[in-house]
Amino acid sequence: MSTPETPETPQDAASADGAQVSEAEAELQAQRIERERIERRKAEKQGPVEAGGKLSGKAAELLAAVRAVESGEKPPATVFEEAAPAPRRPAPEPVRRVAAAPAEVGPAAHVVEGVRGVLAAGGAPEGLAAQAAAVLGEGAGELLRADPWQLLRIGGVRPEQADAFARALLGGEAAPDDERRGRSVTVWLLEQAAPAGHTALEMSALVAALERQGVPGAEEAVRSAVAEGDVLVFQDALEGDADAAEEEGERDVRVLVGLERYALAEESLADGLARLVNSVPKDDGSGEWERAAAAAEGSAGELVRAVAGHGLVLHTGGEAALAEPAALLRAARGMGLRAWAAAHSPVGRDRFAALAGEDGPAVVTVAGLLAGAEGPGRGGDGALDVDLLVVLDAPQLDVEVAALVTESLPDGARLVLSGDPAVLWSVGPGRVFADLLAARVCPQVASRRPDPGPLGELVSGIGVGELNQVEAPGKEVVIVPVRDAGEAVHRTVQLVVDSVPRAIGVPAEETQVITPGHGGAVGTRVLNAALKERLNPGPGRFGGFDPGDRVAYSPAPGRTLPGWVVKADAEGLHLSCAGEAVVVPKERVEQSVRHGWALTAHQAVGCRWPAVVVVLPGDAVPALSRPWVYTAFSRADRHLSVVHGVEQALSRAVAEVPARPRTTRLPHLLAPQVTPAAG
Repeated sequence: MSTPETPETPQDAASADGAQVSEAEAELQAQRIERERIERRKAEKQGPVEAGGKLSGKAAELLAAVRAVESGEKPPATVFEEAAPAPRRPAPEPVRRVAAAPAEVGPAAHVVEGVRGVLAAGGAPEGLAAQAAAVLGEGAGELLRADPWQLLRIGGVRPEQADAFARALLGGEAAPDDERRGRSVTVWLLEQAAPAGHTALEMSALVAALERQGVPGAEEAVRSAVAEGDVLVFQDALEGDADAAEEEGERDVRVLVGLERYALAEESLADGLARLVNSVPKDDGSGEWERAAAAAEGSAGELVRAVAGHGLVLHTGGEAALAEPAALLRAARGMGLRAWAAAHSPVGRDRFAALAGEDGPAVVTVAGLLAGAEGPGRGGDGALDVDLLVVLDAPQLDVEVAALVTESLPDGARLVLSGDPAVLWSVGPGRVFADLLAARVCPQVASRRPDPGPLGELVSGIGVGELNQVEAPGKEVVIVPVRDAGEAVHRTVQLVVDSVPRAIGVPAEETQVITPGHGGAVGTRVLNAALKERLNPGPGRFGGFDPGDRVAYSPAPGRTLPGWVVKADAEGLHLSCAGEAVVVPKERVEQSVRHGWALTAHQAVGCRWPAVVVVLPGDAVPALSRPWVYTAFSRADRHLSVVHGVEQALSRAVAEVPARPRTTRLPHLLAPQVTPAAG
């Protein structure tokens, strides 16, 4: 690797023409979710209460905690933390909806007023009234008064805060062993497990977590939650025990507890995948598929042959491997098939479209496809009008989105899930791509195309647990050692503003900083403030933003669109995200827009930049893992600078820290419905 040597003001604003509905806006319409209602009702009558402004003590802390989770500054809780910076995405709409549904009307004024009175009586911030009313629905005030621990259903509220609220309302009646508390904390723990990727928890893990939260009789609390229908319980046979169970009449099982929304999504996903696996795609006997396979090179030909005869195919590989699904897409469209590809982000969509030679609508985003803003549209039965769908960035599919995709496909369609199995998994619950690879229920085609150059060599080594030194004669990889947080911030700014543009020729607007978290002395907030001061100083007249600011826009929790601020007016904050004009209403800016010169690795998934500066301060060690390092380093196309302050912890993370396990049910649900693929 080379020694240190290591961008500038923003780009031009995109067209402000808002006549066409953008992918982000369409998703917001399609996902009629509680969080959206909450955000629309922030400015109730007297306007929002600023955290710490009109409140003090516990009430201010509670409001600040809720706002921090809504804005993405911190995950909902750290009980099942997986170093995932973004909160879990809300429940998607039911499958097979034809078009985006209109947004729901917010809670009625009298409901909000009733909740406000209960919150005031319990010492909680009245500014949470609209959120609580939206989440708890009609009769929210009465429900909160009867069961104060229902406050835990508001994102960001922790058990100790709900306990204080309950004591204020119930007095001595509020006890740690209160059955209502046990049920609410059980549900809360399962909600916190979702951002860490779990679709359910083993009973023993849930009981232990309840005990850590001071719930006496934890097993009884779970049973009470099951009896009330708050949670579901499952008994899944342990792998390899089915045959013995038939012979002996007994079987070892693991007892899992989960929330209904994730259980239904995972079951729907298993059913949809089984339908695809068990279907035999139509073959007109013309030999077109075989001719297309023969014309393709290497593993691209293998992919074409696999897709010809199967309804579900998995394809793995790095950035260079994208040439193979691109060849498949061209071949299928050449046969007259309705073939589409869907990427995780608009940036990934545009990159793949250029690679596939599809400058038309054949490449879309997953969110745009499901929302009806992009893609082929749907038939009379609600299914997508496709014969073949290639989903890129497949590791980013959580169970809810994956269920939407599979259930939206018509009978006889082919689905290809393509992605790099070494990157970070989805920010939502599940590990769909990894579970399918392990289950071996369909053909798997592993690309033999390595990513080129020193960057490709470095990243390939990380993928197998080796942090190798690579020859980088063109300064493709540069290591910048630092001793402390202050030096890390200084060197990062120096790299972006001066060294990379001068030595590598990549301007600041094409250089992305990636760091492990939002907080801390070298988190995204500190780095973005330092970079804004150098690259686009300004007063931040609109919610802390100025025209020309680089931003990260989250149209829904768990999704990030890099972009730039174009202007601000009475409509809101005007952004340009991957060439699309987006207007964020001013009441939503605080929750959905942050500065974007520096991102976390999860936010950067699905995107690549000519140059990347990865910042590893000393306090980043607990967040490092092989998937994190692989994801961060592989975002660079031409140049990677590593601001290195973790010494040997980096090589240890690559060699010894794999992805954290996730508890899911997909393999168990698939097993009885499909036969494992040969080989």
